[in-house]
Amino acid sequence: MKVLNDLLKYQNLKIYQDPECFVFSLDSILLPNFVTIRKNTKRILDICTGTAPIPLILSRKTKASIIGVEIQKNIADLAEESIKINGLDDQIKIINADIKTYQTEEKFDLITCNPPYFKVTSLKNLNENQAKSIARHEITIDLETIIKISSKLLNDQGIFGLVHRPSRLIEIVNLCEKYNLEIKKIQFVYPRINEEANIVLIEAIKNGKSQLKVLEPIITYDGLEYTNQIKKYFE
Repeated sequence: MKVLNDLLKYQNLKIYQDPECFVFSLDSILLPNFVTIRKNTKRILDICTGTAPIPLILSRKTKASIIGVEIQKNIADLAEESIKINGLDDQIKIINADIKTYQTEEKFDLITCNPPYFKVTSLKNLNENQAKSIARHEITIDLETIIKISSKLLNDQGIFGLVHRPSRLIEIVNLCEKYNLEIKKIQFVYPRINEEANIVLIEAIKNGKSQLKVLEPIITYDGLEYTNQIKKYFE
Protein backbone atom coordinates (compact mmCIF):
# COMPACT_ATOMS: atom_id res chain seq x y z
CA MET A 1 0.00 0.00 0.00
CA LYS A 2 1.66 3.18 -1.22
CA VAL A 3 0.79 6.51 0.38
CA LEU A 4 2.08 10.03 -0.27
CA ASN A 5 2.64 12.27 2.75
CA ASP A 6 4.26 15.54 3.61
CA LEU A 7 7.73 14.93 5.03
CA LEU A 8 6.52 15.75 8.54
CA LYS A 9 6.19 19.55 8.61
CA TYR A 10 8.79 20.31 5.97
CA GLN A 11 7.19 22.59 3.42
CA ASN A 12 7.23 21.43 -0.19
CA LEU A 13 8.77 18.03 0.60
CA LYS A 14 6.71 14.92 -0.11
CA ILE A 15 7.57 11.30 0.61
CA TYR A 16 6.11 8.01 -0.55
CA GLN A 17 5.86 5.28 2.09
CA ASP A 18 4.28 1.89 2.60
CA PRO A 19 2.88 1.56 6.16
CA GLU A 20 2.79 -2.20 5.71
CA CYS A 21 6.57 -2.24 5.30
CA PHE A 22 8.37 0.35 7.39
CA VAL A 23 7.96 4.09 7.83
CA PHE A 24 10.75 6.45 8.88
CA SER A 25 10.92 7.81 12.41
CA LEU A 26 12.32 10.86 14.19
CA ASP A 27 15.81 9.32 13.98
CA SER A 28 15.89 10.14 10.27
CA ILE A 29 15.01 13.75 11.01
CA LEU A 30 17.59 14.17 13.75
CA LEU A 31 20.60 12.82 11.86
CA PRO A 32 20.63 15.21 8.86
CA ASN A 33 20.09 18.10 11.26
CA PHE A 34 22.96 16.93 13.49
CA VAL A 35 25.69 16.11 11.02
CA THR A 36 28.14 18.78 9.85
CA ILE A 37 27.88 19.84 6.21
CA ARG A 38 30.97 21.73 5.09
CA LYS A 39 31.04 24.37 2.36
CA ASN A 40 33.29 22.10 0.29
CA THR A 41 31.06 19.03 0.64
CA LYS A 42 30.50 17.79 -2.90
CA ARG A 43 29.44 14.14 -2.59
CA ILE A 44 27.22 12.54 0.07
CA LEU A 45 26.29 8.89 0.56
CA ASP A 46 23.35 7.72 2.66
CA ILE A 47 23.55 4.02 3.58
CA CYS A 48 20.32 2.13 4.43
CA THR A 49 18.44 5.04 2.90
CA GLY A 50 14.97 3.48 3.13
CA THR A 51 12.43 5.78 1.48
CA ALA A 52 15.09 8.53 1.43
CA PRO A 53 14.04 10.91 4.23
CA ILE A 54 17.69 11.73 5.01
CA PRO A 55 18.66 12.61 1.40
CA LEU A 56 15.48 14.67 1.06
CA ILE A 57 16.25 16.73 4.16
CA LEU A 58 19.92 17.08 3.22
CA SER A 59 18.82 18.52 -0.13
CA ARG A 60 17.43 21.48 1.79
CA LYS A 61 20.84 22.11 3.37
CA THR A 62 23.33 21.58 0.55
CA LYS A 63 23.68 21.51 -3.22
CA ALA A 64 26.00 18.49 -2.98
CA SER A 65 25.34 15.37 -5.03
CA ILE A 66 23.60 12.74 -2.88
CA ILE A 67 23.42 8.98 -3.38
CA GLY A 68 21.06 6.81 -1.31
CA VAL A 69 21.65 3.04 -1.27
CA GLU A 70 18.78 0.73 -0.29
CA ILE A 71 18.82 -3.07 -0.45
CA GLN A 72 15.05 -3.66 -0.63
CA LYS A 73 13.76 -3.04 -4.15
CA ASN A 74 10.20 -2.09 -3.20
CA ILE A 75 11.52 0.46 -0.69
CA ALA A 76 14.11 1.79 -3.16
CA ASP A 77 11.33 2.20 -5.74
CA LEU A 78 9.35 4.34 -3.28
CA ALA A 79 12.45 6.42 -2.60
CA GLU A 80 12.93 6.94 -6.33
CA GLU A 81 9.33 8.10 -6.68
CA SER A 82 9.83 10.54 -3.80
CA ILE A 83 12.89 12.00 -5.49
CA LYS A 84 10.99 12.48 -8.74
CA ILE A 85 7.89 14.06 -7.22
CA ASN A 86 10.10 16.58 -5.40
CA GLY A 87 11.97 17.41 -8.60
CA LEU A 88 15.33 16.37 -7.14
CA ASP A 89 16.44 13.95 -9.87
CA ASP A 90 19.48 16.11 -10.68
CA GLN A 91 20.73 16.09 -7.08
CA ILE A 92 19.69 12.75 -5.55
CA LYS A 93 20.23 9.30 -7.02
CA ILE A 94 18.73 6.15 -5.47
CA ILE A 95 20.57 2.87 -5.99
CA ASN A 96 18.90 -0.47 -5.24
CA ALA A 97 21.90 -2.50 -4.09
CA ASP A 98 23.54 -4.29 -1.20
CA ILE A 99 26.09 -1.80 0.12
CA LYS A 100 28.42 -4.74 0.83
CA THR A 101 28.75 -5.41 -2.91
CA TYR A 102 28.13 -1.87 -4.19
CA GLN A 103 30.89 -1.02 -6.67
CA THR A 104 32.00 2.58 -7.00
CA GLU A 105 35.22 4.44 -7.67
CA GLU A 106 33.82 7.50 -5.93
CA LYS A 107 34.92 8.74 -2.54
CA PHE A 108 32.53 10.76 -0.41
CA ASP A 109 32.90 13.85 1.76
CA LEU A 110 30.01 12.83 4.02
CA ILE A 111 28.38 9.48 4.75
CA THR A 112 25.22 9.16 6.83
CA CYS A 113 23.47 6.06 8.10
CA ASN A 114 20.35 5.22 10.07
CA PRO A 115 20.96 1.46 10.29
CA PRO A 116 19.10 -1.54 11.69
CA TYR A 117 19.54 -1.25 15.45
CA PHE A 118 19.12 -4.78 16.73
CA LYS A 119 21.35 -7.83 16.56
CA VAL A 120 19.73 -11.08 15.46
CA THR A 121 19.87 -13.18 18.61
CA SER A 122 16.88 -15.37 17.86
CA LEU A 123 14.52 -15.86 14.95
CA LYS A 124 11.69 -15.54 17.45
CA ASN A 125 12.54 -11.85 17.84
CA LEU A 126 12.05 -11.09 14.16
CA ASN A 127 8.92 -9.47 12.80
CA GLU A 128 6.87 -11.68 10.50
CA ASN A 129 6.96 -8.82 8.02
CA GLN A 130 10.29 -9.30 6.23
CA ALA A 131 10.64 -5.65 5.22
CA LYS A 132 10.24 -4.50 8.83
CA SER A 133 12.66 -7.17 10.05
CA ILE A 134 15.35 -6.06 7.59
CA ALA A 135 14.89 -2.43 8.60
CA ARG A 136 15.10 -3.16 12.33
CA HIS A 137 17.47 -6.11 12.66
CA GLU A 138 20.97 -6.79 11.37
CA ILE A 139 19.84 -9.40 8.86
CA THR A 140 21.51 -8.08 5.72
CA ILE A 141 24.21 -5.91 7.32
CA ASP A 142 25.71 -5.38 10.76
CA LEU A 143 27.22 -2.42 12.56
CA GLU A 144 30.85 -3.36 11.94
CA THR A 145 30.27 -3.76 8.21
CA ILE A 146 28.62 -0.33 8.00
CA ILE A 147 31.51 1.35 9.79
CA LYS A 148 34.14 -0.56 7.79
CA ILE A 149 32.52 0.33 4.45
CA SER A 150 32.01 3.95 5.47
CA SER A 151 35.68 4.33 6.33
CA LYS A 152 36.66 2.79 3.01
CA LEU A 153 34.39 5.10 0.98
CA LEU A 154 35.19 8.33 2.81
CA ASN A 155 37.76 10.83 1.65
CA ASP A 156 40.51 11.56 4.14
CA GLN A 157 39.02 13.90 6.76
CA GLY A 158 35.55 12.98 5.50
CA ILE A 159 32.64 12.92 7.94
CA PHE A 160 30.65 9.89 9.10
CA GLY A 161 27.27 10.51 10.74
CA LEU A 162 25.40 7.74 12.56
CA VAL A 163 22.21 7.50 14.60
CA HIS A 164 21.84 4.49 16.89
CA ARG A 165 20.85 3.22 20.30
CA PRO A 166 22.87 4.27 23.38
CA SER A 167 23.09 0.61 24.46
CA ARG A 168 25.55 0.02 21.61
CA LEU A 169 27.66 3.13 22.14
CA ILE A 170 30.74 1.31 23.46
CA GLU A 171 30.66 -1.02 20.46
CA ILE A 172 30.37 1.97 18.12
CA VAL A 173 33.31 3.73 19.76
CA ASN A 174 35.49 0.62 19.52
CA LEU A 175 34.59 -0.01 15.88
CA CYS A 176 35.18 3.60 14.87
CA GLU A 177 38.62 3.44 16.46
CA LYS A 178 39.33 0.15 14.66
CA TYR A 179 38.52 1.69 11.27
CA ASN A 180 40.24 5.06 11.77
CA LEU A 181 37.11 7.10 12.39
CA GLU A 182 37.75 9.56 15.21
CA ILE A 183 34.54 10.46 17.02
CA LYS A 184 34.26 14.24 17.27
CA LYS A 185 30.81 14.87 18.69
CA ILE A 186 28.04 12.96 20.44
CA GLN A 187 24.51 14.02 21.34
CA PHE A 188 22.03 12.03 23.41
CA VAL A 189 18.30 12.21 22.81
CA TYR A 190 15.82 11.64 25.64
CA PRO A 191 12.07 11.00 25.17
CA ARG A 192 11.25 13.17 28.19
CA ILE A 193 12.96 14.76 31.17
CA ASN A 194 13.86 12.16 33.81
CA GLU A 195 13.78 9.32 31.26
CA GLU A 196 16.73 7.38 29.88
CA ALA A 197 18.21 8.33 26.51
CA ASN A 198 16.85 6.25 23.63
CA ILE A 199 18.86 7.72 20.74
CA VAL A 200 22.49 8.71 20.30
CA LEU A 201 23.85 10.81 17.45
CA ILE A 202 27.50 10.36 16.53
CA GLU A 203 29.81 12.20 14.16
CA ALA A 204 33.32 10.97 13.33
CA ILE A 205 36.08 12.10 10.98
CA LYS A 206 38.27 9.74 9.01
CA ASN A 207 41.83 10.03 10.32
CA GLY A 208 40.74 12.94 12.50
CA LYS A 209 42.55 14.22 15.54
CA SER A 210 41.36 13.27 19.01
CA GLN A 211 38.91 15.89 20.26
CA LEU A 212 35.43 14.96 21.48
CA LYS A 213 32.48 17.24 22.20
CA VAL A 214 29.38 16.03 24.02
CA LEU A 215 26.57 18.36 23.01
CA GLU A 216 23.64 19.42 25.15
CA PRO A 217 20.91 16.75 25.30
CA ILE A 218 17.81 16.83 23.14
CA ILE A 219 14.45 16.27 24.83
CA THR A 220 11.82 14.99 22.39
CA TYR A 221 8.51 15.55 24.19
CA ASP A 222 6.98 17.99 26.63
CA GLY A 223 3.90 16.04 27.62
CA LEU A 224 2.38 14.87 24.33
CA GLU A 225 3.83 17.73 22.28
CA TYR A 226 7.22 18.00 20.63
CA THR A 227 9.59 20.33 22.49
CA ASN A 228 10.86 23.51 20.86
CA GLN A 229 14.16 21.69 20.29
CA ILE A 230 12.36 19.29 17.95
CA LYS A 231 9.98 21.80 16.41
CA LYS A 232 12.90 23.88 15.14
CA TYR A 233 13.82 21.05 12.77
CA PHE A 234 10.55 21.53 10.93
CA GLU A 235 10.97 25.27 10.38
